[in-house]
Amino acid sequence: MSRLFALVFVLIPSLAFAQKPTREQKVLDDRKKVEAEGFWIYNDLAKGRAEAKKTGKPIIVVLRCLPCEECVKLDDELVNTDPEIRPLLEKFVCVRIVGTNGLDLGQFQFDTDQSFAVFFLNADGTVYGRFGTRSHRTNWVGDVSLPGLANALRGALELHAGYPKNADALAGKKGKAPEFARPELFPTLKDKYTSKLDYEGNVVRSCIHCHQIGDARREYYRSRKQAIPETLLFPFPHPKSIGLILDPKERAKVLEVTANSLAQTAGVKAGDEIVSMGRQPLLSIADVQWVLENVPADGGRVEIQVRRGGDTTGLSLELPKGWRRAGDITWRSSSWGLRRMATGGILFEDLTAEDRSKLKIDGFALRAKHVGEYGAHAAAKNAGVRKGDIITSWDGSRTFRTESDLLAHGVTARKPGDKIAVELLRDGKTLKLQLPMQD
Repeated sequence: MSRLFALVFVLIPSLAFAQKPTREQKVLDDRKKVEAEGFWIYNDLAKGRAEAKKTGKPIIVVLRCLPCEECVKLDDELVNTDPEIRPLLEKFVCVRIVGTNGLDLGQFQFDTDQSFAVFFLNADGTVYGRFGTRSHRTNWVGDVSLPGLANALRGALELHAGYPKNADALAGKKGKAPEFARPELFPTLKDKYTSKLDYEGNVVRSCIHCHQIGDARREYYRSRKQAIPETLLFPFPHPKSIGLILDPKERAKVLEVTANSLAQTAGVKAGDEIVSMGRQPLLSIADVQWVLENVPADGGRVEIQVRRGGDTTGLSLELPKGWRRAGDITWRSSSWGLRRMATGGILFEDLTAEDRSKLKIDGFALRAKHVGEYGAHAAAKNAGVRKGDIITSWDGSRTFRTESDLLAHGVTARKPGDKIAVELLRDGKTLKLQLPMQD
């Protein structure tokens, strides 16, 4: 665990205070410390690109909204430098971006439920790769590591040395144009934020955090009474959703392949080193996610090149319609916005086998673990749902399996203003309610 904590420190210098500072002071002191050290260029990508053009170095850009309370809590366990990472970082122009205000969303596309994201770039904007993966709200084990970062850095340097001869292979690493070019242009953000952080006023309140971009994108479609695209609802699919368990210490080495998974059907085996996916070179698990991110919800075929026993083998990964829904989205902070829209503020949990046996339930059933009490998150409470209720039918169907299923149904099959029928068990009695769908 200590090496995982060290990763966060390497990317984001530690904050240490004798007394607990305010969030505002954390940001101001962080800026002062980083600028005084002079190793990282602070919140100035244009300066970083100019430096890269002058020196011929590649750029590493770390996106990390401040203040990140999760990272701050790890301060006592962080270390200043890593003997493997630091020499590699010195071969890059290092840029830290601490707020997404003014961020070019055509250039920087990433999983906005992350606490940080790393990009390796050429000065001309060509993306060599990405680093930073998460499949749990607070637990990063199994997704990132210091050796993994070191391997990604080495890989980026190799790609940089081969550029521009390898430009064709890197073309797919930049995404399609987003709905809006910059975060502050989204309808739900434009009247609250500007393109810059307000260091002269309240810098914390002026910052557009990463998760707000994803929220703004989903709310854009919802407010127009359109179904939220499945690619946005289930963003950046984790490799494990298709049966790939990858080694976080390597670029893309397979530790395990889940039985009866899409990856197993494709012929991927434990021990394989995935050299490329979708004809793109890979630097990390995040690069695998990027390839999957660009496969439509309706499915598609992904070419894979693996190194196995000294030989390179070509494989074909077939992703069927609806393949993204195998992923779990309930760990994401964005799921709270979806709960407001689709379940009226209910947080669900699975029933135990003992509960199912006692209640004689074989089919669909989820327990209301928490029911929101305020504002739009109180819609379910106002409709009559209570904590502990067991939902057995949702919108006239008993075929749902998970909370993710309910969230996806509510924002794709239903529009704001619709009402759905809900059946639930409470104290041995069946109740029928009408639950409103919201924007």
